[in-house]
Amino acid sequence: MNVNQHTPMASPYGQPQPGYGQPGYAPLDGGYPAPYAPYNGPASAYQPGAPPQGPARGPLTSGATPVSAPQPYNQYNHSQGDMQNGPPPMTQAPPRPAASQQYNQGAVNLSGPQPSYPQHYGPQASMQQVANQMTGMQITSGPPTPAGPRYAPPHSSQPPVNTAYSAAPPHSYTQAPPPASSPPTQPPPPSGPAASQQYYGGPPPPSQQPFNSSLPPTSQQQFASPAPLPPSSQQTFPHSSYSGPAPTPGQAPAPSASQPQQSFPPTQPPFSSAPPPASHPAFVSGPPPPAQNSFPPRAAPPSSQPGSFPPPGPSPISMPSGQYPGPMPPQQQPPPSQPSPYHSGPPPPRAQMPPTSMSQSNHLPPGPQGPPGPLGPMQQPPSQPGMQGGYPPQQNGAFGQVRGPQPGYAGPYPGQPNYGAPATAPAPAPAAQKRLDPDSIPSPIQVIEDDKVKTTEPFTTGVRGQAPPLVTTNFQVKDQGNASPRFVRCTAYNMPCTADMAKQSQVPLAAVIKPLATLPPDETPPYLVDHGEGGPIRCNRCKAYMCPYMQFIEGGRRFQCGFCSCVTEVPPHYFQHLDHTGKRVDCYDRPELSLGSYEFMATVDYCKNNKIPQPPAFIFLIDVSYNAVKSGMVNIVCQELKTLLDYLPRENPEMDSVVRVGFVTYNKVLHFYNVKASLAQPQMLVVSDVSDMFVPLLDGFLVNVNESRLVIESLLDQIPEMFAETRETETVFGPVIQAGLEALKAADCSGKLFVFHSSLPIAEAPGKLKNREDKKLIGTDKEKSLFQPQVAFYNTLAKECVAQGCCVDLFLFPNQYVDVATLGVVPVSTGGSIYKYTYFQAQSDTERFLNDLRRDVQKLVGFDAVMRVRTSTGIRATDFFGSFFMSNTTDVELAGLDCDKAVTVEFKHDDKLSEETGALMQCAVLYTSCSGQRRLRVHNMAVNCCSQLADLYRNCETDTIINFLSKYAFRGLLSNPTKAVRDTLINQCAQILACYRKNCASPSSAGQLILPECMKLLPVYLNCVLKSDVLMPGADVSLDDRAYLRQLISCMDVAESHVFFYPRLLPLTKFESGSLPVAVRDSEERLSKGGLYILETGLHLFLWVGASAQQELLVSIFGTPSFSQIDPSLTSLPVLDNPFSQRLREIIESFRAQRSRYMKLMVVKQEDKSELIFRHFLVEDKSASGGASYVDFLCHMHKEIRQLLS
Repeated sequence: MNVNQHTPMASPYGQPQPGYGQPGYAPLDGGYPAPYAPYNGPASAYQPGAPPQGPARGPLTSGATPVSAPQPYNQYNHSQGDMQNGPPPMTQAPPRPAASQQYNQGAVNLSGPQPSYPQHYGPQASMQQVANQMTGMQITSGPPTPAGPRYAPPHSSQPPVNTAYSAAPPHSYTQAPPPASSPPTQPPPPSGPAASQQYYGGPPPPSQQPFNSSLPPTSQQQFASPAPLPPSSQQTFPHSSYSGPAPTPGQAPAPSASQPQQSFPPTQPPFSSAPPPASHPAFVSGPPPPAQNSFPPRAAPPSSQPGSFPPPGPSPISMPSGQYPGPMPPQQQPPPSQPSPYHSGPPPPRAQMPPTSMSQSNHLPPGPQGPPGPLGPMQQPPSQPGMQGGYPPQQNGAFGQVRGPQPGYAGPYPGQPNYGAPATAPAPAPAAQKRLDPDSIPSPIQVIEDDKVKTTEPFTTGVRGQAPPLVTTNFQVKDQGNASPRFVRCTAYNMPCTADMAKQSQVPLAAVIKPLATLPPDETPPYLVDHGEGGPIRCNRCKAYMCPYMQFIEGGRRFQCGFCSCVTEVPPHYFQHLDHTGKRVDCYDRPELSLGSYEFMATVDYCKNNKIPQPPAFIFLIDVSYNAVKSGMVNIVCQELKTLLDYLPRENPEMDSVVRVGFVTYNKVLHFYNVKASLAQPQMLVVSDVSDMFVPLLDGFLVNVNESRLVIESLLDQIPEMFAETRETETVFGPVIQAGLEALKAADCSGKLFVFHSSLPIAEAPGKLKNREDKKLIGTDKEKSLFQPQVAFYNTLAKECVAQGCCVDLFLFPNQYVDVATLGVVPVSTGGSIYKYTYFQAQSDTERFLNDLRRDVQKLVGFDAVMRVRTSTGIRATDFFGSFFMSNTTDVELAGLDCDKAVTVEFKHDDKLSEETGALMQCAVLYTSCSGQRRLRVHNMAVNCCSQLADLYRNCETDTIINFLSKYAFRGLLSNPTKAVRDTLINQCAQILACYRKNCASPSSAGQLILPECMKLLPVYLNCVLKSDVLMPGADVSLDDRAYLRQLISCMDVAESHVFFYPRLLPLTKFESGSLPVAVRDSEERLSKGGLYILETGLHLFLWVGASAQQELLVSIFGTPSFSQIDPSLTSLPVLDNPFSQRLREIIESFRAQRSRYMKLMVVKQEDKSELIFRHFLVEDKSASGGASYVDFLCHMHKEIRQLLS
């Protein structure tokens, strides 16, 4: 593919996998052009045109459905909607393949029929196919080619010489340099822009075509194909059949004129001209080129280059086509008559494809896909079948063998003139090939490390639409007019201009907002602004608050709103003159005119009932039933509270906290305590009528800690003694929350309830529950009922709590089922948190519980909060995810909002956006601070708008997309079967990638998996979501655990969801002081028997010890030289006086400090039974519960994408 097209190039992932295509790494630049045209989605629900029917949401992706129409979850089904197959027709004829170029046979062809995967994903291609596919698939992730979407090579008329990759044996192409004119590595698209599209059948839409220049980098770095494919060979086959990158000679020239082409030097690698980002290695099977960027060297010589395909030896990436790595059902293979989905020709044996070839294949357009444009000579050439037809046999896969059209692709995509031509018979399946090489597919670690290297300067927020560094990178933020990414992260920093474009791409348009996020010490917290008695200056019409997007006019006497364009008078006290540029002269002195985040002092008009709020109160409600006392929980809580009450939240560290406290204990009845300062001893009042809860005392229940300290300490000493011999096992729960709520109402204040609870509330009382845990429902359509509350009582109670500003934090200590799905309703609806300590043991769990409790009590929190997100004309916030309550469609109500809570907001179009003005959003949160002050925190964000899909794919953030998709899916469990939710996720992801492939990537063989550079990790992360305990539980995962995780993830920010789904695994070898070792990928293959590794998920922390770890290491960490003497029950490391021990303990503490929950350390010895738990978090491997490995899932995604495009 042309160099410029990096994006189109298949990623170097290149080798097609039988089942999964390999993704290529996309260049970091972040956009990847998608090689596939957007496809509207296979699922019916996704049909492009009609909004899906069904429940209200679209496919998981927010973009999928038309903006306005909600898409039903059902989208889960995979039915195929129409996808646009082809790009818009191209105007130029595709060049014809050069005759000379033939693909080497080394390349694997995927054409053989591929069996479907056995995986549950769906039919799978045979391994071989997969392999071929992979081979063919290069996962390219290069930057988009300059030329533009169409990455047609320059039009040279001659076919590249066999630039084809012939040279590279592994690939089919020869390595010879491409014809001079043609782009070196990539075959030129048949007709230029069209070419790329050709792939799909039609030329890409013009706008897209020019991807080159604009293409987002694609992820394809071709792995291997340093050498350009010869266009000719490509061309040689009919489109459909050829998978090779090279267009026919004619084709090569075909690139549209507009595309400049890209003629790259012949030597250049096929990848897009833009080198793939350095960081990503091409997906070659071989090791990625050192500089990913350079993927194979651009000009890479043919095979010799690293980039280039390896010689025909087997390429790791390729999978045996015959079998899918995963189990694939054989029948899935495409029928012989159709071209095999992967390659047209039989795939060469896997072995043959060199990893590199993958990349090459990337370039080639898949046979069936051929350039979409007119087939032009290219297509015309021999018949598709086999492609061998008149061309030299090429492999579709671009690997050497020729492949027939893939089954399923009948020749060129629709849109191509030949589209629809009968498919050739599939080539016989090649011999099984080797499994795809994990090193040749996109690596999360590589992407994370590349981003760290790239981020050297502070991130300044003044540039609209600039994507921030990844959440895994440490960076400093300088607020210059847009909110810091610590407060707001978006899925896309280039919003599509129209609803149709959003629907076509299926990329969710959402923001993850963490309004009260804590900032690092070197960043300034938001300034507090006081606009006086009149309150904050706002737009008269839409009520947006004064911000940098307001334009002052008429000498500064009026301002025009950036959100609704309404003109509002400037109050006299706020007037200021304008300078020669139209800015107020005091612009940089006022935070609200120059910064993205700030706070306003709210006036009494912003207070409930128009009166200044009372300071909040904290009420501690402790379960004193038999289980709670016996576990030691009651004693631990009471001892800790004696000291913890000195650390109640306060804004000024010098002042005492104004938060008042109260205490209640309960089992089947409730005990209230009068701890008035004037009493010598606390007094207990018992309320046994739990059906009609009331607070038996007003004065003396909520008190100031310092004034009543002696009475409180006496009470906390007495509670464990009073209930030490209790025999009461039953508990209530509803009345406990009602008691706290009534106490806050009586005191006329907001506040937080800390409930310490141990068992299912089965005692007679409102909110009584029964044990409904039924393993037989798992996996059935009734499973969703287990995630829904079993009684409506708690929903009503939650609503009352929110109205009062009563937030509930629940600490659970269960020994059996407690129905977290129901008990969690009130905490989740009030902005509270749930902490769960299953089988709590004082000895090993106290440290975790107390650290969680301390942080929960001390952290800054706002009460009685209301959040509203305003947007500029053209989009609106339509959906919200998190821990909150909504009584209308716009106001997110939070009884409590702390610094760890994030709210995810989805946007839909209600009109067109313009590229000039971009899109604006303003999140305003009105809350009562812990000192009792009413405030407004405002976060502003401006993003760019684009009319080209390539621009959208160039500026997305995969971590944020995964955060959104996981929340969308987990909420979907309440109303859909788990399998439907999983299928919807896969379908939406396939649509996102297929749209890119069809509309943004250069044409290449269908065997190549082409991923946008900034989304090359979408498949691996999505697989982690699909394999999570919530969506695919192992046999040992309880229903309570699943409900707990489902609720927990609903309010996670992007950093937390990232490490939760893709844990951090660090090798503990030599430490450099101050820097952490580079992480390794989450796979057992990466663990060395002689090493130690630390793995963190945000909830768990493991120290894995290899069976043959060096004795000196064991001595320095555990104090013993013997592996057998290490105690696996350790929850903290011994404090030893040596640098290694000190550094390891510092690392563990720094990990804990970054997370909102304390991670208990678990020591895992190799071959020990606890290793099963540890392995569960090695998410790139196949999971015990049936989840696919990364390699298998990638193949599966490739197959899904091909189906959408065919």
